Amino acid sequence: MKIYNSDSKKYFSKLLKSNQYSGYAGCKLSYISQQIGNHSGKIANILILICGLLFFEFQVHAQRAAVVLNPDDKPAFAAAPEGFDIIRENISHGKIDSVEYISKTVGTKRKMLIYTPPGYSVDRKYPVFYLLHGIGGDHLEWYKNGSPQVILDNLYADKKIVPMIVVFPNGRAMKDDRPTGNIFDSVKVKAFADFEGDLLNDIIPFVESKYPVIADRENRAIAGLSMGGGQALNFGLGNLKTFAWIGGFSSAPNTKTPEVLVPNPSETAQKLKLLWISCGDHDGLISYSQKLHRYLKENNVPHIWHVEPGVHDFKVWKSDLYYFSQVLFK
Repeated sequence: MKIYNSDSKKYFSKLLKSNQYSGYAGCKLSYISQQIGNHSGKIANILILICGLLFFEFQVHAQRAAVVLNPDDKPAFAAAPEGFDIIRENISHGKIDSVEYISKTVGTKRKMLIYTPPGYSVDRKYPVFYLLHGIGGDHLEWYKNGSPQVILDNLYADKKIVPMIVVFPNGRAMKDDRPTGNIFDSVKVKAFADFEGDLLNDIIPFVESKYPVIADRENRAIAGLSMGGGQALNFGLGNLKTFAWIGGFSSAPNTKTPEVLVPNPSETAQKLKLLWISCGDHDGLISYSQKLHRYLKENNVPHIWHVEPGVHDFKVWKSDLYYFSQVLFK
């Protein structure tokens, strides 16, 4: 990691044009001043050069990037109610299991978590929701930080969601898929793009062979936070024959440009059941979501645009899960 002292993004733009960085010609500059990695609240000032599928990381000492909100950057929902993520003892509870599957894409056994709802029975069939983690996490990140089983159990008790199976895979498709060392290493970042093959060719077939699911696009959803939000948008919109319900929570710079994600707006609008875009109103990554929202709006692609109070953390993402899950499969 290279460390610089600077206050200005312009400074780094000049660096890209210098001889020292001639090898990065044509790369896209992305300045991030946000909670990165474990989302512990520690501020990491990171400059990232995006070169195709590869990310190059530089730590900088700079001021937080300003967030500019547009008139329609507003909440689509009220704040999640108090206690929505607190365990209730007097209700039925779902179950979370750790599962191993063979990944031909990666060439090894991999782990994921699978949530089955209260009253789960092999005698009925369920839709499936694939929920992805961020760049600093793995298949356990949502479980450790987001209380998804608690949120979903409470929603079932309140009769607000359709019974569904939820899959928490590891979106870093490589043999050593632990979130250790330099999480921005180019090989590790590339593994997030490679996860598309693992998801489509290994995970979905495994889930559909082992669980009683409805195996069609109208009964498959995908969403994720940060890096996983970018994956969900990239893989979901890129595979409309597979997914009809798609959500990006505070999507990261790995998100493809709107024109690439939605090259045929009318076709996308016709095929989608739901497209959800959300972000915190003080999140330095909001511009990626704003650009996609603006493109969708200009091209008449129906979607939910939810800008809520908050930054790049699980307070925002738990609220997203609370509302996103309520509109699925209805």
